[in-house]
Amino acid sequence: MTDLHFPEAAALAVVRTALDEDLGGPDGVDVTTSATIPADQVSRAHVVARADGVLGGIPVVPLVFDEVARRLGAEPVRATLERADGDRLVRGDVVATLEGPTQVVLVGERTMLNILCRLSGTATHTRRWAERLEGTGATVLDTRKTTPGLRALEKYAVRAGGGTNKRMGLYDVAMIKDNHKLAAGSLAAAYAAVRARYPDVPVQVEVTTTEEALESVGVGARFLLCDNMSVDLLRTTVEAVRATGEPVELEATGGLTLDVARDYALTGVDYLSVGGLTHSSPILDLALDLVG
Repeated sequence: MTDLHFPEAAALAVVRTALDEDLGGPDGVDVTTSATIPADQVSRAHVVARADGVLGGIPVVPLVFDEVARRLGAEPVRATLERADGDRLVRGDVVATLEGPTQVVLVGERTMLNILCRLSGTATHTRRWAERLEGTGATVLDTRKTTPGLRALEKYAVRAGGGTNKRMGLYDVAMIKDNHKLAAGSLAAAYAAVRARYPDVPVQVEVTTTEEALESVGVGARFLLCDNMSVDLLRTTVEAVRATGEPVELEATGGLTLDVARDYALTGVDYLSVGGLTHSSPILDLALDLVG
């Protein structure tokens, strides 16, 4: 798989926040581990898949244990990453091997697993969508429906699963939706205002009917979100927009499920956007086992 561009700075911020939650602050303590494990004890451990899925977020593993070692003033844990993000896993696969102070391993265990399990669950869910759309010409996109504070990581996990990121936030792409049209007075007014204020920012327009789609193309829109359309209405809309001869990208969005994904993709849209990739993916079960 090509370089997925792991967001290390964002990941480290998440790791530090998560460790603060577990330890009670940057100078906190794991009362169980500190009481039961000598500071000089060394262990070997495996991070193991407990279920089949797709790996996402493996660079988090060394980040967590490096941060724990720093906080404890301990020797670092050597983390050997046995698998790469995007790899398909089967139950029992070892994804990482750890060697170092037992205290560091046990203090960081849950923080590491919380993040890795969540990101791998997102990658696993995304892979199901990507595979369902194979051969249709359509691509699955994520949305801004992410966990606050985890957007960069969750969108990374989408990439690891074979999906594509849509806009990262409110700053990089303008998206004109119903409320913007109402507040601005019309679709044309909203589109013109965005183009005048931010001429270099891409503009996307949400539409719910064929007529609205054609109106959007007429005012200059070249990316349409076809929201909550039936398969038949979407197909009609795609055909009408393609008939204009304009280079318009089309996206199906709203209430999509894996059961109907291929039907929607075969209407001729370029994309299907799925908020559930980031807001509803179950975790992938992984665990940490001491092995020596």
